[in-house]
Amino acid sequence: MTTAQNELKRSHSPSYDLTGKRVVVVGGKTGIGLGIAQAAHAAGASVTVASRRSASVADHPELAPFQQIELDISDEEAVRSTFQAMDSLDHLLVAAGPTDGSWGAFMDEDMAGVRSYGTSKFLGSWACARYAAPKLSSNGSITFMTGGIAARSKIGMTSVTSTFAAVEALARSLALELGPIRVNAIRPGFIDTDLWNFLSPTGAADVREKVRANFPARRIGQPADVGHAAVFLMTNPYVTGTVLEVSGGEQLVDWQF
Repeated sequence: MTTAQNELKRSHSPSYDLTGKRVVVVGGKTGIGLGIAQAAHAAGASVTVASRRSASVADHPELAPFQQIELDISDEEAVRSTFQAMDSLDHLLVAAGPTDGSWGAFMDEDMAGVRSYGTSKFLGSWACARYAAPKLSSNGSITFMTGGIAARSKIGMTSVTSTFAAVEALARSLALELGPIRVNAIRPGFIDTDLWNFLSPTGAADVREKVRANFPARRIGQPADVGHAAVFLMTNPYVTGTVLEVSGGEQLVDWQF
């Protein structure tokens, strides 16, 4: 069988199997990142999760299947040394973002908030991709995480919208620059994680009810939904330079939380 015939045969045999692959999920100890790590592990991958948080398996048994690394992606030197110490890997997913709650509204007293957010989310994603790329296999992938606000701005969220849009542009640029390594972004909508803990219990319940009532999917998104999308992007050899929305149809309706 010729090389062309082999490639054609593979193209007609899609698989979500990650057996024998090494996956690194930055921001993979909680929320969406944990959902991605669990999905990759279920597909057969060896998974490393990295985040600022130190978490014992005794307190967090959900982390037992994974190797853990402590990493602050806003610290370029830490990112560099972390990936330089790794052996080769197949897939990188960057789900980490700022945790200090400083989102940088446009007319804040100063620009500390936007600098903090951009440094952590945009430059942190850039650094992870930069220092992981030399270790990635040629049929590997990088996936960034943004959010629905990248497509629909809200008052007071200028920094988040601008940063997410920049991360999505980075994915498209790197798809060209790093090919054949594939680079994509996932744009989740409302996903039910502890990210929403800043709301009161009543406020959170109200948001969940609005999602169920208004989103075309008529349900709340779960980390596993994003995990499923991430495994698709890791395993489909012909998807690169794209933004995959996992939102239950959020962008089709007009709603406010």
